[in-house]
Amino acid sequence: MAVDAQTREKYKSEVKPIWCPGCGDFGVLTATFMALGMLKLDPEQVVIVSGIGCSGRFPAFTTCYGFHSLHGRTMPVALGVKAANPDLTIIAVGGDGDTLAIGGNHFMHACRRNINLAYLLLDNNLYALTKGQASPTTLPMQTTDSTPYGSYETDVEPCTLAIVLGATFVAREFSARAKKLAEIIAQAIEHPGFALVHILSPCVTFFDTYDLYKQQVAELPPDYDPTDLQQAIRYASDPERKWVGVLYRTQRPTFEERIHEINQKAIERHGRLTLQQMLERRRV
Repeated sequence: MAVDAQTREKYKSEVKPIWCPGCGDFGVLTATFMALGMLKLDPEQVVIVSGIGCSGRFPAFTTCYGFHSLHGRTMPVALGVKAANPDLTIIAVGGDGDTLAIGGNHFMHACRRNINLAYLLLDNNLYALTKGQASPTTLPMQTTDSTPYGSYETDVEPCTLAIVLGATFVAREFSARAKKLAEIIAQAIEHPGFALVHILSPCVTFFDTYDLYKQQVAELPPDYDPTDLQQAIRYASDPERKWVGVLYRTQRPTFEERIHEINQKAIERHGRLTLQQMLERRRV
């Protein structure tokens, strides 16, 4: 669905992005504006939660509500917002280090809980804002300031990890393909459950992967079935290709639906109690 420039403008704040010229995050921001326009979402009904790092600046560049949280703590804040007001559209944004290192535990439980939100993982294969140290997705042949002779750890594959952990929507795209990325982000926002969009977003300052990804990126075959779990894991883990598109999609009750179901069971058993009544019952 085409989105005109005027529609995209309604989501842009007066704060101008300060990323390095050529940074892949510009493409992600543009694609996000396009996705919001495709879905005709009211900025006042959208909350963008970010962590620390280059991607952490994301909320400031939009007219949506935003929360710039602590390092690795994107998911607890996003979960809190969604739990408090399930009607809001929540978009979480994090980098590879923020998501998979210090925030890895929160990311794992967000996947298995199936929280109803879209998570944009902007992956540049290192910690860019702190001057290019190795991150969980640093490639084996890659040298950084903290690993000048190459990485000594096996790199994490985010899509495979998310699928195995229980995410119900997992996709991958390249920041240089803004239109395709916008379509994927729109699908992730509409998906009922935890939706990961792994975005290859090169850092031109410390490790420029544009040429590498132009060679590796390939669209999923026309007959690809995103409901096939084993196939999804195989394509997500392919060491030779970066397959882009919706890798995996399934449905199961969301975190919010299960909480509502449990609340209803408690009400049926005990009735609606005030806090004081619950405390008095506790003392008996």
